[in-house]
Amino acid sequence: MTARARGDMPPEEFEEHGRRAVAWIADYLAHPERFPVLARVAPGQIREALPAQPPARGEPMEAILADVERLVLPGITHWNHPSFFAYFAITGSGPGILGELLTAALNVNGMLWKTSPAATELEEAVLDWLRQMVGLPEGFMGIIMDTASVASLCAIAAAREAVSEHRFRDEGAAGGPRLRLYASEQAHSSIEKAAIVLGIGRAGLRKIPVDDAFRMDPQALRRAIAEDRRAGWRPFCVVATVGTTSTTSVDPLPAIAAICEAEGLWLHVDAAYAGIAAIAPEFRWALAGAEAADSVVINPHKWLFTPLDCSAFYCRRPDVLRAAFSLVPEYLRTAEAERTAVRDLMDYGVQLGRRFRALKLWMVIRYFGWEGLAARIREHVRLGQALAAWIDDDPLFERLAPTPFSTVCFRARPPGLDEEALDRLNASLLDAVNASGEAYLSHTRLQGRYALRVAIGNIRTEERHVHAVWELIRATLRRLQPAA
Repeated sequence: MTARARGDMPPEEFEEHGRRAVAWIADYLAHPERFPVLARVAPGQIREALPAQPPARGEPMEAILADVERLVLPGITHWNHPSFFAYFAITGSGPGILGELLTAALNVNGMLWKTSPAATELEEAVLDWLRQMVGLPEGFMGIIMDTASVASLCAIAAAREAVSEHRFRDEGAAGGPRLRLYASEQAHSSIEKAAIVLGIGRAGLRKIPVDDAFRMDPQALRRAIAEDRRAGWRPFCVVATVGTTSTTSVDPLPAIAAICEAEGLWLHVDAAYAGIAAIAPEFRWALAGAEAADSVVINPHKWLFTPLDCSAFYCRRPDVLRAAFSLVPEYLRTAEAERTAVRDLMDYGVQLGRRFRALKLWMVIRYFGWEGLAARIREHVRLGQALAAWIDDDPLFERLAPTPFSTVCFRARPPGLDEEALDRLNASLLDAVNASGEAYLSHTRLQGRYALRVAIGNIRTEERHVHAVWELIRATLRRLQPAA
């Protein structure tokens, strides 16, 4: 057996191919427009192009990197493209990508303080930085989760742990009170999934109506809680949203927080998208009331130019969160945890293994700075408002929701079409725009109407990209509806 068969890639070879890979990445980030935004492959096409069996012998890295371009890239939808406007645009920024590279090289598991003290302490420090940037008060413990879905699940698990009448952790749901969880009709689907996973069930989630701006109605929430108590339910948690998935609406946190305090309910704030906006002082209003929450989640990987995945979870009652999850077998016990004040982050969530996600977030914040990050958020909002104004000025289009940030919901509305025909037209419009390869949009339904969504949030998106997609939408409508 050769030395190579027993060891790793030689350092000089790693350096050679690393330089090539970094050069490719730099060129990719400089010229992303050369790729169609949406992948243009048929289902199964990538799989069929790959060998059915693994290679018996190692292959040269030159061939592997060549196949990344030949086989993998055709099947990539380019989320890092400045004309990616679907869902919520995300950015792998330069400093964040370098952070990921270093994280992969170090390859540490931050489950315990002892397994890499820097992973724990840098995470504590950088999340305290972010807490200050968005205006949350002291007293919130921060921990990085992979996604807001997992963070919200952990928050709801902590809320369940705070129910004193039953030992859910030890005894399960059997024999316990019928728990009721509340969220608005516009809440993210992860809240319903959390209810399923935690044994609350879909029947245990009550969806509260929204107002004309798609915000939770506090009075409807108050009535629902009273009705449920009379019917024998045990209300225990409310999830309020700052930046709903469809429209980026902001639930009235102060009113909801007051209800939760009066009723003794855990308040979790899902600010995964719009919480980041609060780093700019003029958008601090978005998190007004969150200081009274028990837990808050904000996603740097959505709008803070940090590569996926990185979700900042804050909890004002970390003792309850730890009580919900801490389980320490003998092989994970350390003298540091038992004799000092160090925090083992494995105790505050589902996962034992924990990536060193704080490194890339630390590098992003340091490279751009608080003011630089706020300026970029501010520019995205300006671009969103510009697009909203263009839509409002065009008689063939209408906005279907307010635009508090940089996501715009709208539809084409040429005269003479009923609602069913308008839905078909807008679905065709979306498909045609996406098929062009020049941009990628997503859709939603608002009050039963098919709506197009343009979400602006990539660090490389400029006004020319937004103007180009608007002109593409208008030109596509004229092609689909010549009389328009």
